[in-house]
Amino acid sequence: MSTDNSVTVRGLRRDYGARTVLRDLDLDIAPGEFVALLGKTGCGKTTLLRVLAGLDPASAGTVDAPGRPAVVFQEPRLLPWKRVRDNVTLGLADAEDRARDALREVGLEAHAGAWPVTLSGGEAQRVALARALVREPRLLLLDEPFAALDALTRIKMHALVSALWRAHRPAVLLVTHDVDEALLLADRVIVMADGRIAHHERIDAERPRDRTDPWFEALRSDLLAQLGVLAPTTPTRIPA
Repeated sequence: MSTDNSVTVRGLRRDYGARTVLRDLDLDIAPGEFVALLGKTGCGKTTLLRVLAGLDPASAGTVDAPGRPAVVFQEPRLLPWKRVRDNVTLGLADAEDRARDALREVGLEAHAGAWPVTLSGGEAQRVALARALVREPRLLLLDEPFAALDALTRIKMHALVSALWRAHRPAVLLVTHDVDEALLLADRVIVMADGRIAHHERIDAERPRDRTDPWFEALRSDLLAQLGVLAPTTPTRIPA
């Protein structure tokens, strides 16, 4: 299949035995687009990401995505017996210079020779990002990569991911439970329910974004209503 998108999904179904997790799902992600995926636990968010990553097969439908997407999970998944630079270049040959550049981008060039056990949680996730970016992916898949971090570290990681995305411009799919995170980072926010895409919002506000802007709170309330957390309100669009 040839399209102008980085990701094109049509009629995707994913079954686990008798249980259907994804059903008749369609999705497009344009090159360089940053998409955030929200939904209640068990709605199929991570399953969709795993199918796009090639870690889970589709039971039906078609999936057109780059052959080697990069994935960053909630846990950094660093190999404790390898130093930081070797974790970044894992599976790559002759990538020492690229690893150095990637670590410099995430502010950890001085930690290239460190062991993973000496890193903080935020530092370990930055190494995981460097490992993903050193492969220069056309598609970057982020599975709740900030969920285990403290609030201040999350803020720093949001700024870092936004800067790295602007510099490299991969298509990004971010799975998250955090509505604020989705609104701060994404071009488009998708809400999943019962294995399908139930709602989406395009966010045309300039970056960096401010939680105190009137559109932010209004759109936050709209998305929380879509998630069943708040009662529905009159939809509010971002001013042009």
